[in-house]
Amino acid sequence: MKVIRWILGRVILLLNAVFSPKSIKRSPDEQAAVDQKLQGLHLYQLAACPFCVKVRRAMKRNGINIGLRDIKAQPEFLDELVSEGGSRKVPCLRISEGENVKWLYESNDIIRYLEQKVA
Repeated sequence: MKVIRWILGRVILLLNAVFSPKSIKRSPDEQAAVDQKLQGLHLYQLAACPFCVKVRRAMKRNGINIGLRDIKAQPEFLDELVSEGGSRKVPCLRISEGENVKWLYESNDIIRYLEQKVA
């Protein structure tokens, strides 16, 4: 099963690289304003997870720059996700608004939230 999962993951990454979406073009000032709105957001993800790829593609299409935290490559992020977020499920968006921290788990919900933030 690990071999099949590994092969499918590589196929997903290859297709994502070949058919990468174009990013929206903004002036440097507009992009800085968007980046400012998105401060405090981090996406916990796995590189070859199809739902994570879906979120990253939406981020690229919308010109969204937030921190990516790969839970496989950086185990401290996995520990943080499980201890604070309550689940190992990815993708997960960590939303820090001052002292309040929210965890958003569903890919469609994450995309909707990000698109509303940059609208």
